[in-house]
Amino acid sequence: MRTLLALLPLVLLNLLVAQINHIVAPWHVYFFVGGLLVVFAALRLDFRSGFIAVFLAGLFVDAGEPLLRLGSHEFFGIHAFLYAAAQVLIFSVRGRLPHEETLVSLMFALFANLGIFIVLSLLFIAGLPGSLGGWTRLLSDLICSQVLVAVIAPWFFALQARTFSLGGFELRGR
Repeated sequence: MRTLLALLPLVLLNLLVAQINHIVAPWHVYFFVGGLLVVFAALRLDFRSGFIAVFLAGLFVDAGEPLLRLGSHEFFGIHAFLYAAAQVLIFSVRGRLPHEETLVSLMFALFANLGIFIVLSLLFIAGLPGSLGGWTRLLSDLICSQVLVAVIAPWFFALQARTFSLGGFELRGR
C-alpha cells in the first residue's frame, strides 16, 4: 500500500509535466523533473517502498520516451535504472542530513535533477550525428527544468506527504 501511495503522485506529476511540455513545445522548451520524482521516496520512505515506487515511475516515464539507441542496440528502462540509482544514492546519504527539511529536500531534488539530466543527455546525444549544436538547447532546457523544480518542489513534497496522511500512514524520521 505504501508503494502505491508513493507511486500515485509520481505518475500524476509525470502526466502534468508531459502536458506542460506539450503546451510549450512550439517555443522549443522541454521541462525535465526526474530528480523530483526520486527525492521524496529516497528521503522520507523506507528503502523497499521507495525503491519500487521510483523504479515503477521510471518505467512509466520510459513507456512514453523513445528507446535509447547505442550502435545497433536498443535499450528500454534507462529512466527506471537512473531513477533507481539516484534513489539508492540519496537514500545512502540521507542519515547525515536533516532530510525532513524542505530546503534540504529541494537541494537534493535540484542535484538529482541535474545529474539525471546530464546522464540522459550524454546517452541520447551520443547516438546522434552532429550533436554538438544541441548543447545550447540542452543548457536552456536544463535551466528551465531547474527553475520549474525549484518552484514546484515544495508543493509536490506537500502533496506526497498529504497522500500518505490520507492513506493513513504516518511519515516518521528514520
